[in-house]
Amino acid sequence: MERKMVKKHFKIVGIKGSGAFADFGTEIPKLAQQISIRSGEIKNRSQTEIALFEPKRDDNHLEGQYYVGLIVNDIVREVPSGMNYIETAQNYVTTRGKITNIGNLHSQLSKWADEQGYKRDLGSHIVETYHPMENEEEEVEIYLPIHS
Repeated sequence: MERKMVKKHFKIVGIKGSGAFADFGTEIPKLAQQISIRSGEIKNRSQTEIALFEPKRDDNHLEGQYYVGLIVNDIVREVPSGMNYIETAQNYVTTRGKITNIGNLHSQLSKWADEQGYKRDLGSHIVETYHPMENEEEEVEIYLPIHS
């Protein structure tokens, strides 16, 4: 599993959601289906699905916000109704692997970041991009924000 630090700039058009962190695993795929149905409304879109998550800061932080959408190739001035345009540029630690292994990927990346001396930025969104593979499998690329 390759891990590295990158500076990345994302441009996204997506739908905002919020709820209990415990429900993200079911609520985010539902929002992704809405994006898939409405993708034709998004100008300059790529085929890459993306989600941005508010990080869970501590055990008492029970609810958070997230965005689910598509990466766009250029600034979008006309955003479809009910959607948001977001740009984020940040330093991240990143890794990629099978989506079925997502929990382990997150924990391994967090552990590696700590070992490397990177300090997590809990004020910035965690980013995940989704990549269909052969045999109907999917890979996820995880970006954990860090302080520069």
